[in-house]
Amino acid sequence: MLLRLARGQWPPAAVPSTSLEAFHRQICEEYASWLRDFRGLAPESRSDRCAEARRFLVWLGERGNQQNLLAISGTDIDVYMTARAKSQRRISLKGCGTRLRDFLRYLHNCGRVTRDLAAAVICPTLYAFESIPSLLRPEHIQAVLAKTRQDRSRTGLRDYAILMLLSTYGLRAGEVTALQLGDVDWQKEVLRIRHSKTGVQSELPLLVPVGDAILDYLQKGRPRTPERRIFIRARAPYRPFQSGASLYTPIQRRLAAAGVEPAGKRGPHAFRHARAASLLRAAVPVKEIGDILGHRAAASTAAYLKLATEDLRSIALEIPVEVTP
Repeated sequence: MLLRLARGQWPPAAVPSTSLEAFHRQICEEYASWLRDFRGLAPESRSDRCAEARRFLVWLGERGNQQNLLAISGTDIDVYMTARAKSQRRISLKGCGTRLRDFLRYLHNCGRVTRDLAAAVICPTLYAFESIPSLLRPEHIQAVLAKTRQDRSRTGLRDYAILMLLSTYGLRAGEVTALQLGDVDWQKEVLRIRHSKTGVQSELPLLVPVGDAILDYLQKGRPRTPERRIFIRARAPYRPFQSGASLYTPIQRRLAAAGVEPAGKRGPHAFRHARAASLLRAAVPVKEIGDILGHRAAASTAAYLKLATEDLRSIALEIPVEVTP
């Protein structure tokens, strides 16, 4: 961490040892610039696409040099996707295929390949609303909060405030890490949220338990730093979390400490699903749920209706007797 602070990057980028590696790096750097300048993608999206492009080029081996790259075919794409499918779930393989299509379109647009092979990428079909989002049960959330509250260390105070925000408001992880000191209006008792997906800002009532948890962290747990973000890493150099993905490890650690082992996801988003389910059980209108969760379109909120499994069972139709397995 000290070297990363002093030099900006650590470990340093490896120097290409062969002309093939240098060629692959050149393509990936040009691709990253294209994604930034012409597609306007965020750094995380550019990083994911470039990683898939690099993986594909390395898989090609000698066929990925400047001359042979022109001759890659749909057969090469099929073999690569088959190899990727061995270690990927359907949804992950779908993402791999989407990123590979994007890279192949770029190669064709810049003249690196003679044919546009994007259509040759075959990946699984994911149907809308085909799965039920995983969520934490109310007793699980209470167990995690109670266990974390017992930890009065700096890290414990921070994690408890984060868990209170996740469980009370159903915020996205990125919205929690983006919170700044000025977003908490103590006089008006308002919490300002910048919704990471829609880009809009909303104001939520600052509930007393949440405000107490944040204040406890600010007074006793937050390191002294000029940073304006509320939540800071517990180890020096004291910096804000880089993104919402940085919360996955602390949340998983707190779940394990409380002995909670959910069947599905074990990250911050499981608290968002749980909050949506609690609002559904309380008969809160879907429009109001969408406003609380920061959805712009009603279709985004509709996905959470699947969480009301008990209500769905009450309206399920009986299978006709004539129907046999």
